[in-house]
Amino acid sequence: MLPTMQADSDKSISEPGPVLREARRIVVKVGSSLVTNEGRGLDEQAIRQWSQQLAALVQQGRELIMVSSGAVAEGMKRLGWRTRPKEIHELQAAAAVGQMGLVQMYETQLRACGVGSAQVLLTHADLADRERYLNAKSTLLTLLQLRVVPVINENDTVVNDEIKFGDNDTLGALVANLVEADVLVILTDQKGLYTADPRRDPAAQFVHVARAGDPALEAMAGGAGSGIGKGGMITKILAAKRAAASGASTVIAWGREPDVLKRLCTGEAIGTALMAQTAKHQARKRWMSDHLQLRGAVVVDDGAVSKIVGEGKSLLPIGMTAVEGDFSRGDVIAVRDARGLEIARGLANYASPEARLLCRKVSADFERLLGYAAEPEMIHRDNLVLSRG
Repeated sequence: MLPTMQADSDKSISEPGPVLREARRIVVKVGSSLVTNEGRGLDEQAIRQWSQQLAALVQQGRELIMVSSGAVAEGMKRLGWRTRPKEIHELQAAAAVGQMGLVQMYETQLRACGVGSAQVLLTHADLADRERYLNAKSTLLTLLQLRVVPVINENDTVVNDEIKFGDNDTLGALVANLVEADVLVILTDQKGLYTADPRRDPAAQFVHVARAGDPALEAMAGGAGSGIGKGGMITKILAAKRAAASGASTVIAWGREPDVLKRLCTGEAIGTALMAQTAKHQARKRWMSDHLQLRGAVVVDDGAVSKIVGEGKSLLPIGMTAVEGDFSRGDVIAVRDARGLEIARGLANYASPEARLLCRKVSADFERLLGYAAEPEMIHRDNLVLSRG
């Protein structure tokens, strides 16, 4: 057994239970086979149970996002198709039909628990484009602040090739990156990860905890386990590796485990925990610190320097005296003092032409100057890393 893993016979690594105990922002992904009861139609009882758990956790003050597969599978059932179509236009049609029932089911069950819900459909282009990425992030964070549970799926009705996200495990990881989640929980039809396929190898051992991104994990994972969904254990391993890039650990667990989400959040060890090696804030700030090519910079006065360096505050446009370079919303830019020294860097909330208009202005002036009102900060403190001091 590799030293980075803990199987049934090796208790040398700390138990995975505490992963969700202190987690505040959690992305939950659930697979098609669970949502549609292996393709037989939406499993109302299962969705009710997950919704009850989501609502209970929201009422504890946690922030929950549900990434749910099942639209294509539900559409197949409603259209009377027994096998997953291969033609894109047929997949799009199935998704369009199935999405209606899928979202209605979540909305009904969450509302019965006293919690609001919202449908969010994403494509790869939404997360590849800087401005659309930030817009999606702002929308999701606003929904979470409103104590609403976003129910996310890939927008299969408009995606025109199979590059897409590939599977909703990947989408779950990208959403975890997008909102800087603490933990990604992947609910599946398996108990978790084994050292080999337990259906073929009776000596296979269950892996309780391992390091996300460990190359040995990919060797253990098999192919797709169901004809209903597209993913298998390998997609979950790769999703955990992707989620870890932003500091989110991943738990893979059986979706029909009673009260699985609530029990995980009490610290109970269920499923396989794939641990991120870098805390989420450290991961984001390391990425910004390592940015070699900056698109531009803003020059700030001494008062802004004091607020940013001494008090850990956001950069407000009223403290900006000049804008350098040509950058877009979402680019990493430098923050320089009056002498030209870089004091910090971070993600710009406004493109350079807008930033020039906002120099020395208060937020009450933004709508008049830009025609709309957006973020009050040029760079939010969560997206700001100090360069010195």
